[in-house]
Amino acid sequence: MHPADNVAIVVTAGGLKLGDRVRKGLSQDSLVLLSAVPQGHKIALSAIAAGQAVIRYNVKIGNAKVDIPAGSWVHERLLDVPAARDFQNLPMATAPQIPIEPLSGYTFEGFRNSDGSVGTRNILAVTTTVQCVAGVVSIAVQKIKEELLPLYPNVDDVVGIEHTYGCGVAIDAPDAVIPIRTLRNISLNPNFGNEVFVISLGCEKLPPQRLLPPGSFPLVDERTAADGPDTICLQDDQHVGFMSMLQHIVEGAKPHLARLNARRRETVPASELVVGVQCGGSDAFSGVTANPLVGYAADLLVRAGATIMFSENTEVRDAVEQLTHRASSLEVAQSIVRELDWYDRYLERGHADRSANTTPGNKAGGLSNIVEKAMGSIVKSGSLPIQHVLSPGEKLKPDQKGLVFAATPASDFICGTLQLAAGMNLHVFTTGRGTPYGLQACPVVKIATRTELAKRWHDLMDLNAGRVADGGISIEEGGWELFKLLLEVASGQKTWAEHWKLHNALVLFNPAPIT
Repeated sequence: MHPADNVAIVVTAGGLKLGDRVRKGLSQDSLVLLSAVPQGHKIALSAIAAGQAVIRYNVKIGNAKVDIPAGSWVHERLLDVPAARDFQNLPMATAPQIPIEPLSGYTFEGFRNSDGSVGTRNILAVTTTVQCVAGVVSIAVQKIKEELLPLYPNVDDVVGIEHTYGCGVAIDAPDAVIPIRTLRNISLNPNFGNEVFVISLGCEKLPPQRLLPPGSFPLVDERTAADGPDTICLQDDQHVGFMSMLQHIVEGAKPHLARLNARRRETVPASELVVGVQCGGSDAFSGVTANPLVGYAADLLVRAGATIMFSENTEVRDAVEQLTHRASSLEVAQSIVRELDWYDRYLERGHADRSANTTPGNKAGGLSNIVEKAMGSIVKSGSLPIQHVLSPGEKLKPDQKGLVFAATPASDFICGTLQLAAGMNLHVFTTGRGTPYGLQACPVVKIATRTELAKRWHDLMDLNAGRVADGGISIEEGGWELFKLLLEVASGQKTWAEHWKLHNALVLFNPAPIT
């Protein structure tokens, strides 16, 4: 990955055998393997003495525990993980502020909302205030889909915003603001067309008026201006039996469906895209093919005036100096440090650290530790200045364009949930090991890091970045291909996850106590 590296990964499908002679990248130098090495795993390009740094991406990813001869397989059991850099003496907003060349003329067909945002889908969301109502809402949503949705052909779907938040929470604890604002802001996602429809139990600690107080959501008619969000309370006396609850919810959906159905796609500039980028089931190819390709597309989108969010605190923590260096201002750099420092302390309270992030699948795919994983993950953000920082559950303001660090845990489901709350209307997800991840509220474009995965999961992956490693396309060509694909998906082209109706549950990040 860099001339200074003393390890390289095996690209060959199936790996290499003991005694194979391999060429060192594009050079004419070669070496003989001292053991079999699986695809994606590292080979020592030169002898590495015990205690010496192992370098990939021109970054120390660990120190050798023992002497490692040239041609050896370098894996996690041979490395000591370096300590995370502290937050002192970081380069703060030191990158040269080079003017960004605009990219104009690119558009997509989207749904413009009354608050000025734009949706890539036209979905009715049914918000729940407490987990207790989830079963009723699930059955009601299915009934709405079967009986009503065919009558409103311009509505793409009906989604129940169900979650595990309940009454046994310390609702006034300082950290409780995170799940509360997350749920509020998901209800206001651009793909929901400003239609707010709430199902309440009636005795919960988070009643509708606290979840969505006056002024927190767009008004669509005179009733909402007077009474707050359109709410059905299951404990109301009018509900005599389960069927009356169902019927009330189904009838209550009709005016929302009618307003959504009256909308049509219209041509809007690419600057209305809010794209969240994420990776899951990562492997050693993530930082070689898919994530650099996404990073190139991210730069194109920022140049087109769009908003790009990257996240995953533990998967950028070891690149903190890269982030603060690229910050557009001292204030942005300080905000990055604030969020990562808060998360460090959150992990400490649970007696965990960032090294717990890497999974068995990550390691099987060649990633030795969190440092190596982070260096491959950060390139999804591209190369341009970081303009804004969001705390978990916060929503983007209309003027917050460009590259945004949305601080979230690295969990696929929590990260996706928080990016939805931030206002994401399109999602990009890279994977090397493979995952059928999807979101019901937002189209997810999935990118395979390896051709073998793309071929094997041909009806789950939307783009094959493995062609970069195969020599079929360049990073630049793949970046442009993704950029154009995103415009098509934003205009209504279905992803594979949408085709199969694959989606994961929303998972709120709740660091507050449970009583």
